[in-house]
Amino acid sequence: MRVLSILLIAVFFLAFSCNPSGTNQTNRSLSQAGEHEPPDDNPFLEASELQFKYPAFDTFEEHHYAPAFEFGMAQQAAEIESIANATDDPTFENTLVAMERSGQVLDRVRRVFFALTSANTNDALDAVNTEMAPKLAAHRDLIYLNEKLFRRVEALYNERDRLNVDEEAHHLIEKYYKDFIRAGAQLSGADKDRLKEINGEIAELQTKFSQNVLKEVNDLAVVVDSRDELEGMSEASIERAAEEATSRDLDGKYVITLRNTSIQPVVSSLENRDLRKRIFEASLSRGSRGGEFDNREALTEVARLRAERAQLLGYENHAAFILEAQTAKTQEAVNERLATLVPPAVRNAQKEAADLQQVIGSEGGDFDLAPWDWAFYAEKVRKARYDFDESELKPYLELDNVLQKGVFVAANKLYGLSFEERTDLPVYHPDVRVFEVFDVDGTSLSLFIGDFYARQSKRGGAWMNAYVPQSDLLENQPVVANHQNITKPPEGEPTLMTFSEVITMFHEFGHALHGMFSDVTYPTFTGTSVPRDFVEYPSQVNEMWASWPEILKNYAVHYETGEPMPAELLEKVLAAQKFNQGYATTEYLAASLLDQSWHQIPPEDVPDAEDLLAFEAAALESAGIALDAIPPRYRSTYFSHIIGGYSAGYYSYIWSEVLDADTVVWFKENGGLLRENGDHFRETLLSRGGSADAMTLFKNFRGAEPSIEPLLERRGLN
Repeated sequence: MRVLSILLIAVFFLAFSCNPSGTNQTNRSLSQAGEHEPPDDNPFLEASELQFKYPAFDTFEEHHYAPAFEFGMAQQAAEIESIANATDDPTFENTLVAMERSGQVLDRVRRVFFALTSANTNDALDAVNTEMAPKLAAHRDLIYLNEKLFRRVEALYNERDRLNVDEEAHHLIEKYYKDFIRAGAQLSGADKDRLKEINGEIAELQTKFSQNVLKEVNDLAVVVDSRDELEGMSEASIERAAEEATSRDLDGKYVITLRNTSIQPVVSSLENRDLRKRIFEASLSRGSRGGEFDNREALTEVARLRAERAQLLGYENHAAFILEAQTAKTQEAVNERLATLVPPAVRNAQKEAADLQQVIGSEGGDFDLAPWDWAFYAEKVRKARYDFDESELKPYLELDNVLQKGVFVAANKLYGLSFEERTDLPVYHPDVRVFEVFDVDGTSLSLFIGDFYARQSKRGGAWMNAYVPQSDLLENQPVVANHQNITKPPEGEPTLMTFSEVITMFHEFGHALHGMFSDVTYPTFTGTSVPRDFVEYPSQVNEMWASWPEILKNYAVHYETGEPMPAELLEKVLAAQKFNQGYATTEYLAASLLDQSWHQIPPEDVPDAEDLLAFEAAALESAGIALDAIPPRYRSTYFSHIIGGYSAGYYSYIWSEVLDADTVVWFKENGGLLRENGDHFRETLLSRGGSADAMTLFKNFRGAEPSIEPLLERRGLN
């Protein structure tokens, strides 16, 4: 699953930004920050002097982060107090614009820090994360539970239709008011105190959970004694497993590292069924096998605290609280959408399972299809049905070709963008690349960071984040980053991708485009700052260009000969797009339903840690999606999405895909990969960020309400 990065702690901490204009303002802030003033050489104290305020990664040291956090929080606290205690009547400028400008240092350090704890963490950064999580939660409460500040916001809200402000400013007033209410601004004193306690506890538990997931993935890597057991794996993958073993002082052995999903990609090629089972069982055991990385208690306590907080704020449960601010609006709407999709997905999955069982029998296998068998036999069926397998594709899917002749060329044809690699800017890891992005008129639009390889210091999955978010108010141009977890090949060998990894690269770049094209005034609305169930929509649309014939032919060339992918192979790739969709949809829906099960219950119904797995099994059974051969894409104990920003929101991918599939129909009806189509999408939707209602933006682009039929057709569910 392609996942947008909403970093685990940052989700619960709304960071306002401070306008970096003028020495006097900076000096006043330093004075107000008082005892938390950091040392003079702290690089976060001032904006980077590099282009577009690109982070000066070569100046950041581990000891800089905690002091910068402490100072940044103190600085913003002083700024907020000044706004709240102002004697002038509240105006849009002296209240909301002032809040939008506040917290410059804090915003700088948090964006770099949380990006690095996801992409290149270590024990020192993890320790800072653990220390800062409850402090950041308390800092957020300091802002949103400030009675005087809320009264100023409320006064503006009550007068909003009589103020002389533009549409974006009007939307900002409404958003601030709703955010204050949802954060507990109207609670009594005692309830506010309890809310602060809950927020601090949740922040600590979330940090612990996410760190456990990353550490256990590394700890549970599967050790293989002999090369013979690896039959079916490519030579490059075997060599990589040997190198991983050597790095762990296991010379002569092989180590298979785990990815974040339940099913590990390697099982699709491994002939050794016992090894496939061992890998699967190791993967599924994460977070629930006892020991220091066990996440059962952390998960159940987070669920209980979230449910308590929701009721404290006047909501039935955490899902009701979260969904109110999304395009779905209600848990009933989400439940109906998921329930509608489950029966056809399960039917398709059962048909696929029957096909796989037939292959097992035809080969003399005397066993029932198991989860660790599915990907292996699905690959056999794919090969037989479409007469190709993934290994045939990979020589035509070299990373740099995919990026520059695929992703970048599609962006050029659709939006007029051009790209130039920059080697003069510092990076946080040698594998990281930087590109300057030029708009159609030749002006510099953005800086794009690409971090594509897996490593032990990096969390699983794929995501986008903004180091510098666009804002006219703050005179910021965007610096955005994409991250993947592609296995790095041995030195000197090309990086050959799977087609799934190609789709992911296009997907994440769709998020990047959303950030690059942002053209808003206020930082609150920048780029991907949209509802959770809308944010995946533009990125899913961008996936269509990965298999668009004109683009696919351009990047799918043999890494050695330069010969294009044979036409017949290309046709098979396109024809296979609906293959195994019953499985893919079922494993996704199972995870989405688990998410809702955890978050649609009151505090007293949250199970104890020892009952967690039984609760999970019962939830899947009651939803009609408990299939022995198809585990949820993530089990609860390593489901980082729902402990982070996707709590009660993992349904967002399928919700957004309704919009995506309908948009793909629009592009095809209007000629496909044309500049006028890209310009329309950019102008009406991508550039607007969160500055207007999300569904209004969709209808402005599409000219109609979304239809679910294209999604059903795409996934073979109709």
